[in-house]
Amino acid sequence: MTRFTAFACLIAATGTNAFVVPSKQAFVRCAPLNSSDEKEVVKQPAFPVGTLVEFAEKKRIHVGKILSSEHKSKGGARYSVEDHDGHKFNIADKAVTYAMPVSPDNARKVNQIFDEFALALEENPMELQKDLDISPELLEMAWEEALEDESHELTPKSLVQLIHSHSASAIESYKAWRLLRSDMAHVFFKELKENGRVVSFKAKAMKAVDSAKKAFCTKPENAEEELCWV
Repeated sequence: MTRFTAFACLIAATGTNAFVVPSKQAFVRCAPLNSSDEKEVVKQPAFPVGTLVEFAEKKRIHVGKILSSEHKSKGGARYSVEDHDGHKFNIADKAVTYAMPVSPDNARKVNQIFDEFALALEENPMELQKDLDISPELLEMAWEEALEDESHELTPKSLVQLIHSHSASAIESYKAWRLLRSDMAHVFFKELKENGRVVSFKAKAMKAVDSAKKAFCTKPENAEEELCWV
């Protein structure tokens, strides 16, 4: 590796990465400066400090704010995170299940958004439907629209845009993401992952939906679900 290449790798692996959302950022691959015999280290993209995240810790789900990040010797990203109750955790990147970057426009009201984020985590599917004003019937219509799309895919933001004709707020996107991960939504959609995280949803084929709906509605706990009324 030339001195110029080594310098370029150092620049790429430091400040520039801190402001790029991982799903849009390329991995940085640099060889050690003093030895060409050692293996190259791939640095995993990291979320910026201040990002609000949903994360798993000992089979419990929390929401928190990233306080700092670091890369281990093998390149994996880790974060120091403070949850909504003020408890601090050190977690690996794979523990993050959802990330909510704080835009410059939302920076001044980040505490309010954090409060709403924590409340949204506790909502059940019926409450999410009510908050989003998305009934099972509307979700089924969204599935039909997704089937007609070439990709058959739907994101939380596109769900809100499709049904309500406005851009989703950060909290609306999170609630839509949680709704699309509910058992009822799984009748119509399957989850698609990127970097180990669920980021979008693909419409199931009609036969698969008929089968999934029948299985869903035969469960006693779903007898009162609106989806099963017809």
